[in-house]
Amino acid sequence: MIKPIPARLADELGVRETQVVAAVELLDGGATVPFISRYRKEATNGLDDTQLRNLEERLRYLRELEDRRGAILANIGEQGKLTPELERAIGQAETKVLLEDLYLPYKLKRRTKAQIAREAGLASLAEALFRNPALQPESTAEAYISAEKGVPDVKAALEGARHILMEQFAEDSGLLGRLRETLWNEAQLKSTLEEGKAEAGAKFSDYFDRAEPLRGIPSHRALALLRGRNEGCLRLDLQMGEVDPSAPRNTPHPCEVMVARHFSIADQGRAADRWLLEVVRFTWKVKLSTHLETELITRLREAAEAEAIKVFARNLHDLLLAAPAGHKAVMGLDPGIRTGVKVAAVDSTGKLLETATIYPHEPRREWDQSVATLSALAKRHAVALISIGNGTASRETDRLAADLMKLHPEFKLQKIVVSEAGASVYSASEFAANEFPSLDVSLRGAVSIARRLQDPLAELVKIDPKAIGVGQYQHDVNQSELARALNAVVEDCVNAVGVDVNTASEPLLERVSGLSWSLARNIVEYRNQYGVFKNRSSLKQVPRLGDKAFEQAAGFLRISDSENPLDSSGVHPEAYPVVQRILAASGRNIRQLIGDPAFLKTLDPRQFTDQQFGLPTVTDILRELEKPGRDPRPEFKTATFKEGIESIRDLQVGMLLEGVVTNVTNFGAFVDIGVHQDGLVHISALAEKFVKDPHTVVKAGDVIRVKVLEVDDKRRRIALTMRLSDQPVPSDLRTNNRPDHQTARNEKTVAKGSMAAAFAKLQRP
Repeated sequence: MIKPIPARLADELGVRETQVVAAVELLDGGATVPFISRYRKEATNGLDDTQLRNLEERLRYLRELEDRRGAILANIGEQGKLTPELERAIGQAETKVLLEDLYLPYKLKRRTKAQIAREAGLASLAEALFRNPALQPESTAEAYISAEKGVPDVKAALEGARHILMEQFAEDSGLLGRLRETLWNEAQLKSTLEEGKAEAGAKFSDYFDRAEPLRGIPSHRALALLRGRNEGCLRLDLQMGEVDPSAPRNTPHPCEVMVARHFSIADQGRAADRWLLEVVRFTWKVKLSTHLETELITRLREAAEAEAIKVFARNLHDLLLAAPAGHKAVMGLDPGIRTGVKVAAVDSTGKLLETATIYPHEPRREWDQSVATLSALAKRHAVALISIGNGTASRETDRLAADLMKLHPEFKLQKIVVSEAGASVYSASEFAANEFPSLDVSLRGAVSIARRLQDPLAELVKIDPKAIGVGQYQHDVNQSELARALNAVVEDCVNAVGVDVNTASEPLLERVSGLSWSLARNIVEYRNQYGVFKNRSSLKQVPRLGDKAFEQAAGFLRISDSENPLDSSGVHPEAYPVVQRILAASGRNIRQLIGDPAFLKTLDPRQFTDQQFGLPTVTDILRELEKPGRDPRPEFKTATFKEGIESIRDLQVGMLLEGVVTNVTNFGAFVDIGVHQDGLVHISALAEKFVKDPHTVVKAGDVIRVKVLEVDDKRRRIALTMRLSDQPVPSDLRTNNRPDHQTARNEKTVAKGSMAAAFAKLQRP
């Protein structure tokens, strides 16, 4: 029989079974991944959050597999058809696919032609011809003619026998498994243009006549092909080997040959051989080919979706953990042309101070009045930073901010263009309406743009992660799987940073380990009614925040002005006694000990362990005491867009520019260089060395230097390189038939090619 779930998980993760058992027990007990990875290292022997997320995902799959196994065994048992051999095979099935293959012959289905034939007594005819090909089919079938049973002649009898054998062959689990893996490993996926769809499917033109190995298709290209099919522009077919136009029309498909061999059917000159080979041909064409093609394209889609979700999750992680500007007053500008630029000033804590709407652009062109308004706001609220959304009129608004800075150098302002992805989603959300009930929706967006500069994590958690737009083909993937993965990323990021319980919003608190939406709301209501929390213990006064929730959440909640400095650290309250032992041994008080890394490094953590807190926890405590509440996010820095480069038409091949990485895919990185259209640094142009995974070189939010290699204004394409010594591609080498580049920022279009020809010159051996 198959191994128990803990043993299988241990094998898959490369860890000990005791670690898995402990982790599963904690998860089943309601513990979160951040809590287990941070505060239960002794129990799991140090499983990190990545290992725990993988364990959690596989645990879900294996439990679903076991539930399905039990249901199948029960169903076949009720039919009275569960043999010891079948029970053993079902018990050893390691995947859902294999399990369903074994169940297929016993699955309740519509009344098939094979079932009708069996009811007519033709099963013995099918069996006789299959077991003894020496029998003459027509003469043998004469004995089965019966008008009463619906078998009027020999032809009907043989047709019924054929349907019985076709169903029997098509439901053989061993054959299905071999065919499936052969096709997956050897078949090519052929894409062709659907008739009359050339204009509508122009964005898929690279796939109008293309074939490549099925298993080698990259995720982004697979999703592009599937989108083309879903939109009715492309036809997808599986092909085995090269198509030989000179081959006879009746040449059997390679999979037909496999079916015949599996059942030892061959033309040896016996009476029934040709009839049986015809059964094989019909089995492949009618029963198996379409079924397996659908299944394998589904497999391709699922693999592509899994990779796309992984890419989105990585980009979201990097975006959420982008460097915060910190506690500075910020003026947010949400650019617009005819509707005006929306302005919001917030203080160092993110509290809204004042809003305005200015009209510096067409058609009103109130440039001087707009500068005056911004100047007054900056002076009145001691603004230090100007946060500019990167949407329509962003560069024009950036120029407005530059004028303000030139006219008033005494303000010492700094301007930064930020991604406004999801700002409109926040503006129209219920939370925004509750936070700013009297504020116009458009002005709420300016508030969000200001705050996301101060603290990207705190602001972006208010938005559905799927609306942030840092994925590839995110709308084409399984939305529930995507949501689960992204929510896990948000949870991990929030708890890695920690949350100030006295300033955090409900959406931010909701992401803290152990807290639900209702508990987050109760915390805010309690804070509003009774004032700020004085210490972590006072959290227990919050309605419905019981011991379990406190245990899960307390270590991630910070109270900066508590009488106990440990309350602003990542040391869990349950471990405060360990700190007391350290204080007693060192002869110092807590304020003398915290922040003294030189002294803390002289302490031996083994001296302070006990039965509850082992070496990993004590080591973590000493590290936390060196710099309590340390922020894992990088130092804040910004990109400076080149003056005068405001649209794609301003770009020239060979230009050196600074930009911000907005999205990282499996084929390269998209970079905002300030022209309202992200450029692509293809994977081949990311570094001087070979790059297998772009995420190892860049991540979302990185500020990088790039060179312009190619500009295609008509198709809104910009080719960039991070290898600044590379030479731009001569115009005669540029082509519009570039097959590898398959996604675009925010998925507004499906890209048609990766500029493979343009980058061919850049490849290093």
